[in-house]
Amino acid sequence: MRLLHTMLRVGDLDRSLQFYTQVMGMKLLRTSKNEEYRYTLAFVGYGSESEQAVIELTHNWDTSEYDLGTGYGHIALAVDDIYSTCDKLRAAGASITREPGPVLGGSTEIAFVQDPDGYKIELIASKGAGKGLEG
Repeated sequence: MRLLHTMLRVGDLDRSLQFYTQVMGMKLLRTSKNEEYRYTLAFVGYGSESEQAVIELTHNWDTSEYDLGTGYGHIALAVDDIYSTCDKLRAAGASITREPGPVLGGSTEIAFVQDPDGYKIELIASKGAGKGLEG
């Protein structure tokens, strides 16, 4: 088995595509529109779907916002330099909701950014990515 994608429902597809491609640096990989059921799907990521997991942005045409609930946590991305990444994201208009620094009780450096729909994205310094948060 292999992880394929994570689906996020978004209220404004153009706004979300701008954030994930222009701010987060992902590529728009493919889109599909379903006229009958009134939705559009857009897949974004850093590489080919055949090689790595991506994000599926689902826009239901008649819904402009969602209640994120209490069950959703975040998406995590590895970054080489967490401090300069946050500076670049902030300069591009992103909301950094947790400044970069060590995780509580550990040494792995993390930060959080929020997308336009309120979804959290955890940034983890590459040296600590994939090791858990103990550092």
